[in-house]
Amino acid sequence: MAFKIKRIELEKKTVRKMISLYCRKNHKTSANTLCPDCQPLHDYAQARLDRCKFHDSKPNCSHCTIHCYKPDMREKIKAVMRFSGPRMIFRNPILAFLHSIDGIINKKSG
Repeated sequence: MAFKIKRIELEKKTVRKMISLYCRKNHKTSANTLCPDCQPLHDYAQARLDRCKFHDSKPNCSHCTIHCYKPDMREKIKAVMRFSGPRMIFRNPILAFLHSIDGIINKKSG
């Protein structure tokens, strides 16, 4: 159970960082500030993670096949992931590494 909590927190932190990076670069916000377009996406993503019934039995969200996001939010989060994913390696290499390792481990075991 403790590992599940850590995985959820890692996923939430990763999503938060990725949305923040996307917003800062595309909407010219300051660090740790989200624009009115990105704040609802952040809140929605965090709520989805909090309510995920499958988090202990599936890989991280970027590898998930369940697709619990409603279609418009799914497109928005995909845009964030495409933009921020490669940049996370340089912005937050430790978090990017942990997220990648978690995905690899759980993809093999899932």
